Amino acid sequence: MSVIRMHSCLRSASLAAASILAAVLVSAPAHADDYDATLKDIQSTMGGVPSFVKQFPKAGLPGAWAEVKAIELSDKTALTPKEKSLISLAVAAQIPCSYCIWSDTENAKHAGATDEEIQEAVAMAALTRHWSTIFNGMQVDFDQFKKEMGGE
Repeated sequence: MSVIRMHSCLRSASLAAASILAAVLVSAPAHADDYDATLKDIQSTMGGVPSFVKQFPKAGLPGAWAEVKAIELSDKTALTPKEKSLISLAVAAQIPCSYCIWSDTENAKHAGATDEEIQEAVAMAALTRHWSTIFNGMQVDFDQFKKEMGGE
């Protein structure tokens, strides 16, 4: 068998195996144990299970909760809880998401953010949005921009 034909056969077998694995992973239902354990963990962490959590697809809740715990709720990440809340608030103000704005403001205050820090985070989001609109709308040359701003 030629090297080219062998490579083609291996590639075909790899693609077939990947397709089968993807189909199995996509069609695999979430285990009730995972979902129930997640609800218990949310209850333990938050002191209750908000009603919106029960509206989230059961198959996705364990993964979504793991992501929230590992990044947003963890104090063992590169950013402090206050910094994460201020970033999230700034993004929420731009989306805009009333739910997130309220929650992120409360979380930022709980994490020690002052009113001045909250206001500045929102102002920075507005400033970034403002200049982004100008640069993109005026189709400023990106390479020239980088050069003039001290880049390569």
